[in-house]
Amino acid sequence: MRKISILLVGAVLGASTALIGTQTWFTSGTVARADSAETYRSLNLFGDVFEKIRSDYVEKPDDKKLIEAAINGMLGSLDPHSSYMDAKSFNDMQVQTRGEFGGLGIEVTEDNGLIKVVTPIDDTPASRAGILSGDIISAIDGEDVDGMTLNQAVDKMRGAPDTTVTLKILRGPKKEARDIKLTRAIIQIKSVRSHQEGDDIGYIRITQFNEQTADGVRDAILKFQSEMPGDKLKGYILDLRNNPGGLLDQSIAVVNAFIDHGEIVSTRGRNADETMRYNARPGDLSKGKPLVVLINGGSASASEIVAGALQDHKRATIIGTRSFGKGSVQTIIPLGPDNGALRLTTARYYTPSGRSIQAQGIEPDIEVAEDVPADLVDKDDIKGEASLKGHLLNGKVEEHGSQAYVPPDPKNDKQLIAAEDLLRGVTRAANTPSNSAIPTPTVAGPGGNAAPPDSDDNSKTP
Repeated sequence: MRKISILLVGAVLGASTALIGTQTWFTSGTVARADSAETYRSLNLFGDVFEKIRSDYVEKPDDKKLIEAAINGMLGSLDPHSSYMDAKSFNDMQVQTRGEFGGLGIEVTEDNGLIKVVTPIDDTPASRAGILSGDIISAIDGEDVDGMTLNQAVDKMRGAPDTTVTLKILRGPKKEARDIKLTRAIIQIKSVRSHQEGDDIGYIRITQFNEQTADGVRDAILKFQSEMPGDKLKGYILDLRNNPGGLLDQSIAVVNAFIDHGEIVSTRGRNADETMRYNARPGDLSKGKPLVVLINGGSASASEIVAGALQDHKRATIIGTRSFGKGSVQTIIPLGPDNGALRLTTARYYTPSGRSIQAQGIEPDIEVAEDVPADLVDKDDIKGEASLKGHLLNGKVEEHGSQAYVPPDPKNDKQLIAAEDLLRGVTRAANTPSNSAIPTPTVAGPGGNAAPPDSDDNSKTP
């Protein structure tokens, strides 16, 4: 219809214009027909190969697996983040992004072939039944877990609310066995954890961006404002380290909790008319309190949207090491019942100043590296987007990841200590163990200066 409309306009303007329009239309039509013919020849070739495999391969192949492999091969040739999800993978992804499912409320991991409890989640069937960190799950409803993958064990523990499951638990050095019967309930995956640092700083950690994230950040901010009213609250630390990303709308909402105007992020697809700009709504929930954001080599995608927007608005000081550099947006396209979904890269995203983070990452305002244990030296770095085969090019000098180690003991966490010092206005001597390389603290607030001073886990939750 668009080409016909152009032709009609040309016809009104005059014979010469109409002629040019008509010639262009037929020329483009000829090119389109040639492209289509070549495409159909290639599809016929695919059909010929498929039939040869079905008829002549040494063993009878699974047709469905052949087709899925072909689809994955096609998508894998595009970029590292486009892929096909079968029905089960699609369902698992929906569970993860919803952050809510029927289950028991225990975080488990695979440890030397055993299913081990990392921690029970507070106020869930698991915690109420007395399951403890370190417990070994040896059987589920009488079926031995030996030989099960972690995902298979989690699938057996998840289920509809109000249904029951019996776990055989091995506990303690003597591996004493006991059966524990639990009733499944709705479990919410907490992507936001928060606590006070001292009596004057609100610490908020986001582990992923799911449907619960923005509400979790909002609740944390309001709680801090209630517990540390007025000038007692010196500011916030937003910890995005090793956060691999998640939902775009949630990252936008998190930024909006700290700013009340201006662009947060833009996404640009293949065509100019696909550009989308997302702007902040009025109302700074944080009330302009100083903000420090922690990032490292494991901070990717939605995490980089948050860090980049707050950095561009000079609303936060970014501390840590360079982020991962995933500056593309994937759209999930369902393919119908039992057919799974397509994860397709459809756009690149840009920070408010127009920066593309793709294969570049966010550079912190203040770079602080952690002291890495000897056994992890040279093993803690994440190579970053620029090291992934087939990644989208940026057209600029690419950067290759950075350190991603976070000390388990906060007392040894140099990045966290640097953030606290910055908010409290503390200057440390250069030779102190927790030196954060901050000679004169400067904290970004509304209209403040975010520049430095002058000097997406191997566990699962059923």
